[in-house]
Amino acid sequence: MQLPPLAERIRPKNLYDILGQSHVTGKNSILRNAIEIGRIPSLILWGPPGTGKTTLAHIMAEASHKKFYALSAISSGVKEIREVIEDAKANEGAILFIDEIHRFNKGQQDALLHAVEKGTITLIGATTENPSFEVNSALLSRCQVYVLKPLDDAALIALLQHAINNDEILKQYKINLKDSEALINISGGDARKILNLLELTIHTLSRDYKEKSEINITNDAVMQTAQQRVALYDKQGEQHYDIISAFIKSMRGSDPNAAVYWLARLIEGGEDVKFIARRMLIFASEDIGNANPNALLLANNTSQAVQVIGYPESRIILSQCAIYLATSVKSNASYIAIGKAQSAVQQFGDLPVPLQLRNAPTKLMKNMNYGKGYQYAHDYENNFIEQQFLPDKIENSKFYEPQQNIREEEIRKFLKLRWKDKYGY
Repeated sequence: MQLPPLAERIRPKNLYDILGQSHVTGKNSILRNAIEIGRIPSLILWGPPGTGKTTLAHIMAEASHKKFYALSAISSGVKEIREVIEDAKANEGAILFIDEIHRFNKGQQDALLHAVEKGTITLIGATTENPSFEVNSALLSRCQVYVLKPLDDAALIALLQHAINNDEILKQYKINLKDSEALINISGGDARKILNLLELTIHTLSRDYKEKSEINITNDAVMQTAQQRVALYDKQGEQHYDIISAFIKSMRGSDPNAAVYWLARLIEGGEDVKFIARRMLIFASEDIGNANPNALLLANNTSQAVQVIGYPESRIILSQCAIYLATSVKSNASYIAIGKAQSAVQQFGDLPVPLQLRNAPTKLMKNMNYGKGYQYAHDYENNFIEQQFLPDKIENSKFYEPQQNIREEEIRKFLKLRWKDKYGY
């Protein structure tokens, strides 16, 4: 009999054993209260791999005392959904867990609507993708959404110690966790990934589970194991986020050859082409922005096109867009600007809007000087007149800094001509 993986052997059986998701499972949280009283609503669990979505689904099913069904969106369709619904009707309701629900098409999701609305089934969907994009609005409106976060360093270390001390296999050894940095860095906040890597490292060091030897987990040992087992992780989808990261960074680094290679890895790995297109759409604004505004237009057209074309032909469209983005001039000025502006909001709170910028639809507001002194830019030469648009407390704050490329140098000249020395352009 094959030994279950470590992550499966120590899967939490109750809320108290779940690490790193206290915002969802902590004391007095809405979900915890629902689980404790056994009244589970239909919901979507959204988060990256290894954050506890499947575990939570099983715990909720146990608390509800209802029959539990689990379907994978990869291998199940409308037929399987209808069979579950019919069985649920005969059993006074059931919990239906659908893993990777974002892979269900509209027709498959629509098949759930009536049963969810009537309470015939309590739906628990798990997704690594933003449900606002991948779950249709009718079904989403009938579900609560809970966001699960990647585990932080403290939670990952606690998880490693728990496994070493409590797993029936591992506690037969004298295991010393000398280092944890490599395990943490490679895992990327994924509990399943860090446990798999821990088990692989222990197996590599011991070679035989029957041998009760002392095992020292070091960064070097972990890195050596990870390099030897990289292909295994690929087959199991463990490197999903690593490959996405490599794809994005290759485009950011203006290497079209690497970008196309990692794109091919995503496609060959069965990645949803809509997900790839959406990441390129974000990249076009985050990493190129106003240095080449056409990048966002092409990425948006690509996103729309792959939804119409589908696989395999959509791979050509994705390749064209990836090469264009990789070879485009780059700027992250817009990304930096919104980050600075949000920091200012967090630092200074809700600063009052200057009176001259306020709307004055009533006489009372006009009497309070709302809108007084506002100068209409189009009434002036070159459609510009210098006036104050920011709140008094941050009047001279500069959030946007044009970067060194042809397009943004033109923007800098435009701003300097308009604002002279006010913002230091």
